[in-house]
Amino acid sequence: MSSSSTVEKADISLIPNFDPSQLNCLNEASAHTLKEMIKSPNAYLESDADEQLILNIHFLQKVRVKSITLRTSEAAKDQAPKDILLFINKPSLGFEDVEDNTAVIQKITLSPEDAVKGASIPLRYVKFQNVHSLHIFVSTNAGDAETTRIDSLDVVGSLNEVPKDVSNLGKEEEHDH
Repeated sequence: MSSSSTVEKADISLIPNFDPSQLNCLNEASAHTLKEMIKSPNAYLESDADEQLILNIHFLQKVRVKSITLRTSEAAKDQAPKDILLFINKPSLGFEDVEDNTAVIQKITLSPEDAVKGASIPLRYVKFQNVHSLHIFVSTNAGDAETTRIDSLDVVGSLNEVPKDVSNLGKEEEHDH
């Protein structure tokens, strides 16, 4: 066994592992969407009818999520997300689903200062293993503004590595002896 296999892999941004075909946001303004915010550094996500947003993020493979970052510009800090509920491994999440508090994995209250700084929000790492989808429900914003705005998002963690072909593991060890 090589010594590198005992070293924990470095945490990375999981954005390249988002499944673009299943990436969506409920109550997003048509001019300021989640997909555009992720593609372009000058774009931002903004809610439409009220301050609530549900970001449904599916991954191309199972991941471990260690932290998230939701950044809002200084000029829009009254629109920064404040009260956030996190859910995992749902086919999708709608507004009717967020009423079920038993499914909430973690509750977060984000200060406007942390949103402007783009502070990393640590998650209860043991709860975010084997994640194939992450759902972020923003229920309120910092300044009771009519809409919520997110200028950038990052999800940090690691990929769940699965051996390519487990059936040959024992045979390879026999040949080494």
